[in-house]
Amino acid sequence: MKKTLIGAAVASLVAVSAHADAHSEIQPAVVYDLGGKFDQSFNQAAYTGAERFTEETGIEYRDFEIQNDAQREQALRRFAQQGYNPIIAIGFSHGAAVEKVSQEFPETDFAIVDMVVEQPNVRSIVFKEHEGSYLAGVAAALASESNAVGFVGGMDIPLIRKFECGFVGGARSVNPEIEVYANMTGTDGSAWNNPVRGAELARSQFERGADVVYHAAGGTGVGVLGAAADEGLLGIGVDSNQNAMHPGSVLTSMLKRVDNAVFDTFSDAMNGEFSYGFDVNGLAEEGVGLAMDENNEELMTDEIMAAVEEARAAIVAGDVEVHDYTSDGACPY
Repeated sequence: MKKTLIGAAVASLVAVSAHADAHSEIQPAVVYDLGGKFDQSFNQAAYTGAERFTEETGIEYRDFEIQNDAQREQALRRFAQQGYNPIIAIGFSHGAAVEKVSQEFPETDFAIVDMVVEQPNVRSIVFKEHEGSYLAGVAAALASESNAVGFVGGMDIPLIRKFECGFVGGARSVNPEIEVYANMTGTDGSAWNNPVRGAELARSQFERGADVVYHAAGGTGVGVLGAAADEGLLGIGVDSNQNAMHPGSVLTSMLKRVDNAVFDTFSDAMNGEFSYGFDVNGLAEEGVGLAMDENNEELMTDEIMAAVEEARAAIVAGDVEVHDYTSDGACPY
């Protein structure tokens, strides 16, 4: 039975679960970001990776879904106090908490996704989201019949602008004149879990002429994809494979392999191979890419697939360099 703590108070972490495997060489733990592990996007990718680790090794893990920002530090500290190791925090907003708690527990291995924490016992897992988003832009531009596409972001931060900029670059590599509409959902953590607002923003872009909209908005993106399906137009998912949410209406999903990052983090700890510092995942490392399955195979035509593969190969070879918005806070496309 999984040792999960769904919606429980952080204080409940004090008691070690009766289900914990005392004989495991490692006792891994996950702290999710706002939106929860079943957001069908970013957090759920982490959950999928943890589940796969347990299925393949028999080693159980603990996890916690924060309800507010104050619980970040509390949850990490409680897990460390109980001897859980490694502990992985999902999302950049855990940065300050990981920075502090990792220093309090120097013998515990920590990992964080989407943020760099420069401590000797921390693995910082980052992705080249701009490269995967570039491929999504190529696909969107070729699928568009209106010469206009859209982007809906979650929280307005440089990381999400990185998705947007890569998407614009890919779309304009196909058609320099294509119109790209973009909106962000908000400026705080609630922006990741507002599907109603996501649907509103997508509809506003459809009304302006867009016929393909890409989201990088966590749970908010559920509303974006639903609006696309309702309008008979196309959405593009993110992080997890969201093609099956509305078969025939989701052009593709830009996979961000947080699942692999969690699985590899736990596996490395189990094998005594846990490393620290940067862990960078781009197209070359298969850390990002586009999802293909039976739900979108008719939408991703041979022309689109060929163009996407050409762009992917060029990026991996270094012939095309996708601009990283976080490098200078600008988007040249």
